[in-house]
Amino acid sequence: MQTVYERCCGIDVHKKVIVACFRNGNKAELRNFDTLTHSLKELGNWLLENRCQMVAMESTGAYWKPIYNILELLNLDVMVVNAHHMKNVPGRKTDVKDAEWIAQLLQHGLLRASYIPDRKQRELREIARYRKNMIEELTREINRLEKTLEGANIKLSSFVSDLTGVSSRKLLEQALVGEVNKENIGDLIHPSMLEKKADLLLAMDGFLSPIQKQLVKAILDHIDDMTKRIKNLDDIIDNQMKDYEDAIKKIDELSGIGKRSAEVIVSEIGIDMSRFPTDAHIASWAGLCPGNNISAGKRKSGKSNKGNKYLKSILIQCAKAAKNDKDSFFHAQYERLVVRRGANRATVAVAHSMLIAIYHMLKDNVRFKDLGNDYYTKFNAEAKAKYYIRKLQELGMSVPVSLAT
Repeated sequence: MQTVYERCCGIDVHKKVIVACFRNGNKAELRNFDTLTHSLKELGNWLLENRCQMVAMESTGAYWKPIYNILELLNLDVMVVNAHHMKNVPGRKTDVKDAEWIAQLLQHGLLRASYIPDRKQRELREIARYRKNMIEELTREINRLEKTLEGANIKLSSFVSDLTGVSSRKLLEQALVGEVNKENIGDLIHPSMLEKKADLLLAMDGFLSPIQKQLVKAILDHIDDMTKRIKNLDDIIDNQMKDYEDAIKKIDELSGIGKRSAEVIVSEIGIDMSRFPTDAHIASWAGLCPGNNISAGKRKSGKSNKGNKYLKSILIQCAKAAKNDKDSFFHAQYERLVVRRGANRATVAVAHSMLIAIYHMLKDNVRFKDLGNDYYTKFNAEAKAKYYIRKLQELGMSVPVSLAT
């Protein structure tokens, strides 16, 4: 088998200890290191002394990150590999054998490196992901508030769209210290809600026990705290995104994508598209393309792979918003596919198209040009007209001869 790297190292990664197997031709040397910084520097110096050409390790949780950071600072070439792509022979599982197996695969060029962005983008990605998790937790906390209010016979969510809005908060805070009645409700709600005053009075007619009041207050305080923290994260991301403003503006031009969504997309894929040879590669990496599972000439499953869950989820959300823009190509694509493929698959197809557009915009440094909602009607117009005329005739409707011809 062809040797790609004469001197290389395979590392089996764990939380407290790592096993490194350095191969120089047919010779192998094994060493154990702990995962503290001084030990990782010893690992890096050992590899530098032996003129290591490439290092490979599994993407084990977050444990690969400190190793990658140190080796990156020492200017060593490192690849992080999906553990699923290099499973060893069953029944022969030890840390030493894993390290040896990784080194052998690496030496013969049988490993495929995962996309690891530079340090600045990795840090930006961590902040963006943390903000996303905080927003999801905020949504869960609002749902807990609604559940608690329902248990107290308060049906406020039936008449307001946002339980954390200004008027809703004033009504809840008044309910915690007293009661909402005809005399004070006018001062608690926005003038635009006065027409719903009678409904709101009935909705606030509940039974908040002392314990429930304490619980509602605790939930409201938690919501305020998370809202403040999310705002702080927004400020941090805005400061860090100054180098990506042009890319964010370009992505923001797509239907269904706002500034915050564009920031998440940029934090995940970066702006250097040279890491992805084609648009098909980035679609596969994001998990937005059909999987390959063909045997004996038959396609068994087209289920997409897992991919980057953060990028995939934000693009799915954007696709759901884009399909509602009736003047966009994405709406036409969704309507064309949803009839025969279903809503979920049609949404994934729209998200796939959005990612392909973003890839070419960043790679070719061009602006987004929407193909329009009439894109599909431009093809085979005569054949389509004859098809619909024939369907009308099958339904017993008469069509003018001039139109039919």
